Amino acid sequence: MLTTSRVEANIPAADLGRARAFYADKLGLSPIRDMGGVNLVYETEGGTRFNVYETTFAGQAGHTIAQWHVDDIEAEVHDLKAKGVDFEVYDMPGVRWDGEIASMEGLGRAAWFKDSEGNTMCVDQEDRAAG
Repeated sequence: MLTTSRVEANIPAADLGRARAFYADKLGLSPIRDMGGVNLVYETEGGTRFNVYETTFAGQAGHTIAQWHVDDIEAEVHDLKAKGVDFEVYDMPGVRWDGEIASMEGLGRAAWFKDSEGNTMCVDQEDRAAG
């Protein structure tokens, strides 16, 4: 049954070498497996596994495709900016912005960026009062 299954994310990349460099240099991640130069498998210390695979359809999604749940969003945004990651600011109703970090009542805070392939990623911190 799906209720007892694990889920993995699949992130598209037009250029797998460029994506590998971005994930290593900007996000500090190294693949745990290279599947013949067409798919890279990553696993975080938090136990999440995801794949970056080569396709011509990379960067075409108009929404967030991966979200990193963090304990200290200010520190993560600061560290990523120091590595050259540019953050996005969107016009969204009901959202209060403090620089690149959005605050959403009862949900927490989030910041969005694009990877080397144009995919929208997010780092977020849950609102502890709502938890």
